[in-house]
Formats: sequence, structure tokens, C-alpha cells
Amino acid sequence: MSTLRIAGGSVLRPDFSVTEGDVLVDREAGEILAVGEDVEGGDERLDAEGCLVMPGLVNAHCHAAMTLLRGYADDKPLDAWLQEDIWPAEAELGAEDVRAGTELALVELIRSGTTAFADMYFHVPEVADAVERAGVRARLGHGVVTVGKDDEQAIEDNEESLEVAREFDGAADGRIRTAYMPHSLTTVGEQYLREFVFQAREAGVPVHFHANETEDEVAPIVDERGVRPMEYAEDVGLLEDGDFLAHGVHTDETEVELLAESGASVVHCPASNMKLASGMAPVQAMRDAGVTVALGTDGAASNNDLDVFDELRDAAMLGKLQAGAADAVPAEAAVEMATAGGADALGFEDSGRVEAGANADLAVVDFSAPHLTPVHDHVSHLAYAATGQDVRHTVCDGEVLMRDREVLPFDEAAVRECAQQRAAAVAERAGE
Repeated sequence: MSTLRIAGGSVLRPDFSVTEGDVLVDREAGEILAVGEDVEGGDERLDAEGCLVMPGLVNAHCHAAMTLLRGYADDKPLDAWLQEDIWPAEAELGAEDVRAGTELALVELIRSGTTAFADMYFHVPEVADAVERAGVRARLGHGVVTVGKDDEQAIEDNEESLEVAREFDGAADGRIRTAYMPHSLTTVGEQYLREFVFQAREAGVPVHFHANETEDEVAPIVDERGVRPMEYAEDVGLLEDGDFLAHGVHTDETEVELLAESGASVVHCPASNMKLASGMAPVQAMRDAGVTVALGTDGAASNNDLDVFDELRDAAMLGKLQAGAADAVPAEAAVEMATAGGADALGFEDSGRVEAGANADLAVVDFSAPHLTPVHDHVSHLAYAATGQDVRHTVCDGEVLMRDREVLPFDEAAVRECAQQRAAAVAERAGE
């Protein structure tokens, strides 16, 4: 057995207390062996002096390859942004473009302490290959859109999503899991949802989709069907334990109760929702009802970064504003959504906690910077002051992915150069 000892720092415990101590990791099993002041051993030592060892962050909803479209189109509402800028540019993306954008995203995620993410996109084999090389965990899926397609094309798109889910589930030594991913309730036709959600259930595959992101997504369903979107989602079989939906901005009390009863999780994307003026999700109400709420950045084209620490701060701030209460979405809740909440939403239940027996998915945050001084409360600083640049080491599945701010699986300079070239070529083809 090869072991790693993360030594000399403090540890964020599952109950959000902070104690001094070391973390001993079984590198081969990818598991935490022990946590505490009396930990001994370790074939390799990772210095955590002046640092806090916490669970690796979880980005529970993003479109990784959209890093190539970072800053490509800004300051527009969602529908216009998608139809006029993003979808035309995405039509120009080939497999190698998606690979380049995904590698850039993975470097950014690892640098900011993220050890697991969910990705809805296309050219999934390229994404899976990049994830395997990176060493992180991921819940991957091919995004389905049937709007503007004939029946044959729509069926092919859905079949590809299911095939990808079957083929790649369990890849990368189990670090990759999958899902059937219809884009949204308004971009995938009802007949396809009913048919392919049923097939996903038969295959034991969970479902991930966008829902209630804007009022313009809610109104057509209410007008045409006389029910709220979550009621429609339940009717077509979408809301089950293990499913997770992105945004949930415009959910009413009945829908929140329905989500809680179903066991489906909601991924809150506060920065994207603010930038696109989509609205404020009722996060505190969801949590009060028992809904598992995770955090996601969405794509870098609508955020414009993949730093989950930014989402922590935004979630806590926006949650207070939405609820009209300063004690809504407190620091502990925001940190929980970014760690254990995200791990639970993605089905990585053994991650998100620093304790013996848990997955060794960890971020080591350096508290020596001026903006993190003095330290009255570590958790407060994680929610309101820390950034991804404060992460010193990142560990996933027992392997060190970043040591002293050097990302190990990739040549960062080469990744950046390749992404820059690919992004420029895509923009030129799209006619920018």
C-alpha cells in the first residue's frame, strides 16, 4: 500500500468544525485512512502548513468546452445569447475543439480545487478521454436538442445520448459516471422525452436537464399544458431520486415540494443566472424543504470562469437577497452545497467529506494571504473571501493533481496555447 500524508495543517470536519491534524490517504484505493493529530506514516508528504484541508469542490453543472467561448458574447438575455451567438458558434466546434476546450477547463478546475464536475455537451468521447487523463471525477452526458430537427435526426440525437451513457459509465477506473441529458423541457419534444427517459430508466441511467431557468421557459409550458414545469417533468418521468436539474430559478412552492418528494437534486448556478438576468433561485426555501442543492458554474461563456469559490460567495449573497434575510444561505450552507451537496447530487456519495473511509478528493487552501487574515472563522473565509487562487494542492482519488500550484496532468502552457488557437479558428468560422 502506498500512502500520502497531508501534514501540518488544519482540517474541515464534516460537522464544519476545524481541528488541527493530518490526513492519511491510501493512494491505491483512493481512500482516506485516518484524520487527526495522532496520524502516523505516509510514504509521501504533502505540506499543508498554514492551510486548511477541505473536501474537493464539486462543479455540478457546466459545459466544459465552452471555455473556448469565454467572452465571445456577453450582456444579452438567455434566448438571444443562445440563438444569435452561442448556438451558431457551437455548430462550428469539432471533436478536437471540444478536446482543447475541455482540457483548458480541467486545468482551471484543478487549479481552483475542484475534484468533480458534471458536463453536458457533445463529442463526449473526447471529454471522457480528457477527464481520464486529468484524474478528476465527472458525470458526463451528451446534450440532446430536438428543436429544428426532423424525427430521424431527433431520434439519432437521443440514441447517441443513451449510447454514450452506456458506453462510458464506469470509465477511468470508475471516476466517470454518466447520465441521459435532454437539454431542457422546451428544447426536447415530449414524445422523445417519454420514449427515451423510459429507456434511461431501464438502463439504470439518471437524467440531467435544464429547468425553470427563465420565465420564458416556464410560460410556454404553463400556457400550453396548464401545469408548472416540474409537474410536466414528473408526468414525463423526469423527476426521480438520482436525477439532477440545473438552475430551478423560477420554481414556486408547489414545485419545491414536488422536488423534495421526488429526491431529485437542483444545481444552483448563481453567477450565470445573474449575468443573464435569469432571476434568483429560492435556494433557502429548497433547502428548508429538504431538496439537495448543489452549485455549478454553468459554462464559461455565461459566467465567465469555472471557479466554484466564486459560486460559493454568489450563492450566499444572492440567497440572502432572494429571501430578504441576512441569515439565509449562511456560510456553512454555501460550503456544503459546493462539497457534500454536489457530491450527493452527482452520485459520488463517498466524496465531499474529510473523514476516514471517504474518497480522497481534497483541496488544500492556503490561508496565508492578506485577504484571509485574520482567521476568526475558516468557514466564513471559504464562503466570503477565498478564491480558487488560494488553493495550494488538489488531490483526487488519492492522486496529487496539483502540487504547490503546479497542475501535474497537463502542460498548462501548451493547453492554453492550443485553446487560444482553436478558439480563434472557431470564431473565424462562425463569422465573428
